[in-house]
Amino acid sequence: MNQAHKTAIPAQDRLIVALDLPQADAAKALVERIGDAAGFYKIGMELCMAPGFFELLEWLRGRGNKVFVDLKFFDIPETVARAVGALSERGAQFCTIHGNQAIMEAAARAKSNGLKVLAVTALTSLDRGDLDDLGFQCDVEVLVLSRARRALAAGCDGVVSSGLEVTKLRAEAPRELIVVTPGIRPVENRPADDQKRVVTVEQALRNGADYIVVGRPIRNAPDPYQAALQIQGTIEGLFL
Repeated sequence: MNQAHKTAIPAQDRLIVALDLPQADAAKALVERIGDAAGFYKIGMELCMAPGFFELLEWLRGRGNKVFVDLKFFDIPETVARAVGALSERGAQFCTIHGNQAIMEAAARAKSNGLKVLAVTALTSLDRGDLDDLGFQCDVEVLVLSRARRALAAGCDGVVSSGLEVTKLRAEAPRELIVVTPGIRPVENRPADDQKRVVTVEQALRNGADYIVVGRPIRNAPDPYQAALQIQGTIEGLFL
């Protein structure tokens, strides 16, 4: 088993809480319930469709929180570049893109003000059968490694990858590559869960992830503060 990836990232920042909620007010309420147990939050497509998306981003920044904008920009390169350039003025730490080499290169050129661009490799909701449906005639691991190589060549700062592929990815990629791992589940995956390629907190970090994204296990917990605190305890134990 690999050692946890010991970069100069504060242990508490390694947990990114996904605010996958329908309204900005509900997201704010969850953040307030979590309190000081987390300081890094992901806001994505569902919240983008609700009023107050950018006001929520500014509210999080005003509280001293870090923000990961997960909108998986995918369009013609110039449009993606303009979107990334505009987001660079909003104070977010991370954003995601999805696309070919030209799209990734355009996003990397457009980023500024500390915004880091992460390329999506393969969604954690996809398995081998799903890739067949999409026309990818290769294993998931092969696809993830190929996407990561291309992202690095394009000038992206990192990738979003399932924890299942991180070990191989780390064996090939420079240590400065940022790896963010979603699909984190504290216990065995349930049949009704739409995330198929999942790992635990400890597995993801030992395999080499820099950050983990956790949504439902915190959001649906009776006490989100305690749920986040428990995950933070696991993280701190790995990086002492």
